[in-house]
Amino acid sequence: MNRRVACRLAVALAAILVFAPVGNANAPEISPRPMPRPVLKDAVAVAAASPLAAFAPEVSLRPARRPAGLAAPERVERAVFRTQPLPEVTTGRTGALCGDPALKGKTIPPIKGRLNGCGLEDGVSLISVSGVALTQPAAMDCKTAKALKQWVDGGVKPAIGKTGGGVAALQVAAGYVCRGRNNAKGAKVSEHGKGRAIDISAILLANGTAITVEKGWASKSYGKPLARMRKAACGPFNTVLGPGSDRHHHDHFHLDTARGRGAYCR
Repeated sequence: MNRRVACRLAVALAAILVFAPVGNANAPEISPRPMPRPVLKDAVAVAAASPLAAFAPEVSLRPARRPAGLAAPERVERAVFRTQPLPEVTTGRTGALCGDPALKGKTIPPIKGRLNGCGLEDGVSLISVSGVALTQPAAMDCKTAKALKQWVDGGVKPAIGKTGGGVAALQVAAGYVCRGRNNAKGAKVSEHGKGRAIDISAILLANGTAITVEKGWASKSYGKPLARMRKAACGPFNTVLGPGSDRHHHDHFHLDTARGRGAYCR
């Protein structure tokens, strides 16, 4: 081999050794660009891509909607309390109103009546009795509040039973009001003016039905339940008046705990 050819071979061999990556400890290590991760669009694909996919449920279902009828009691309650102020903290050793946890509301300061004979000492503002709401706060004394609870438990609830989902509220026509009997001028002070009476004009059911005393009394559907609860009121209350008593009580039940005389129910 001549000298010129040998020189060319040496140059070529040197180039190979310089540029070849093999055996070069200082050559940078080349990492291929990572492939983009697949996008899993639903829960089933995520479960399938997991190593624990075999143990995962095949389909994740949302719970079925509640039947429409079950929402009715909540709607009624919101309607009842929408314009009603929240009760303040009650007083008493047990924290219950009038010593009874079934009575909800607040204690109120003494009321001085503008008429002679009116007024309320140690009164309460009642908003709920045994889980049955009052459509507006009613001021009364504890004896009357307890009589109302006894009537709700022993008269109203049993008379209605499960009809319409049961009793949700009592529509209050009047609680404490300083006035004469039947709003007559110069008449004797009503038991309302002493915090001993409450007027109920309708029974509201959980499904939204309102059983009014005026229209329900003569109806085939609600006449008997109303008559039954009216009869049950005589005992807890000393005075019970309603449709047929007189022209002043055709559209509501008047219930009071008048002192000093026997029962008057008609």
